[in-house]
Amino acid sequence: MYRKDVFKAKGLTMPEHPTWTQVADLAAKVDGAEPGMKGICLRGLPGWGEQGGPLTTVVNTFGGTWFTKDWQAKVNAPEFKKAVNFYVDLVRKHGEPGAAQAGFTQCLGSFGQGKTAMWYDATSAAGSVEDPASSEVAGKVGYAWAPTEAVDKPSGWLWTWAWVMPQTTKKSDAASKFMLWATSKDYEKLSGEKLGWSRVPSGKRASTYSLPEYQKVSAAFGDITLKSIESANPNDPGAQPRPTVGVQFVDIPEFADLGTEVTQMISEAMTGKTTVDQALDQAQPLAEKVAQAQQ
Repeated sequence: MYRKDVFKAKGLTMPEHPTWTQVADLAAKVDGAEPGMKGICLRGLPGWGEQGGPLTTVVNTFGGTWFTKDWQAKVNAPEFKKAVNFYVDLVRKHGEPGAAQAGFTQCLGSFGQGKTAMWYDATSAAGSVEDPASSEVAGKVGYAWAPTEAVDKPSGWLWTWAWVMPQTTKKSDAASKFMLWATSKDYEKLSGEKLGWSRVPSGKRASTYSLPEYQKVSAAFGDITLKSIESANPNDPGAQPRPTVGVQFVDIPEFADLGTEVTQMISEAMTGKTTVDQALDQAQPLAEKVAQAQQ
């Protein structure tokens, strides 16, 4: 996501399929384009699903991976270090203030209030960014594909929000009816009518993208959102085969703790308490321990 008006004023063009090198160059050029505006917002908040989400896609497209197919840990491999150094360097030079504590919500606020010129994050953000009731930049935003670098394939990540019903529930019939309704076409229509069509949950139903009302309000982002979701490949997200499915995460229970611990170390590098190389060298034994448990 990027500010079309800011780019136009600066005589800049965002490629439809940018590289991370191009994004960094553009971030430098739009940094300070308006009073208090930073070039880009990227998640720095520790967490396997916070900073770890977008950061792992950068690792993928720089040619790195958390683990090889045969469970060899690669957290301090050259490609992994290069990607994280790039990410941290970009945030420190042209990112939002307090980046080490900025997650999705903070970046949404920063971008929506016009404090940053670009934002790389989930497609689900577009509806909020285009909602005039909560965003000061609605109608001013352009959308490009997730950046790539050394690996020339789509690098966007894939995630899902889903309902779960405990086996112990005593209201299974009612819960089932609610889940069926809340994921139905009727719910999409109700959301559009009551909240505004830009707020209809994106990426939830394919049929949503064929609704005339939704097509109208999502003209700037609907098509690229759908294509980005469809092109994300959890079975082959990087330069080499993986031991599990997953684009921005490793599909094992242990990854929640590992990813959170490693991103905490990387956040410290963002604040200057350590270096990226030191953080990843410290993280490598943790990843090796997880890998050994899988073998």
